[in-house]
Amino acid sequence: MATRHQSRESVISLLYAKDIGNDNIDKFVNEIFEDKKIRNQQKEFATSLFAGISENLENIDTEINKHLKEYKLHELGHIERAILRMGTYEIINTKLDNAVIINEAIELSKDLASDTAPRFINGVLDAISKEHP
Repeated sequence: MATRHQSRESVISLLYAKDIGNDNIDKFVNEIFEDKKIRNQQKEFATSLFAGISENLENIDTEINKHLKEYKLHELGHIERAILRMGTYEIINTKLDNAVIINEAIELSKDLASDTAPRFINGVLDAISKEHP
């Protein structure tokens, strides 16, 4: 059975695919989750997370851009952008503790992104969480 961490990894993969131009990825969500053995509660969680991010992408991106100092969102790597989008969505739209959300984003960035990403993602999500306690 998949964990929430694995579910989030799959959502990152979907967001990445969509970000690089695979606009039809929405049609294959169920197959992708099944392939990664994400089922039952974790599938519901991942599906809800991906759908929520997709539906609120413009607002999420605006929120992230408000907290970027040296860069704009479109200048970041695709994985970093996906992790920030997911973390921002969860901070704004879920009741999960912000510290847990930020920690999970940092752990994902350690596994999937550049060496400098964890610190960067921590800083941006921390700033966002202060506006959305």
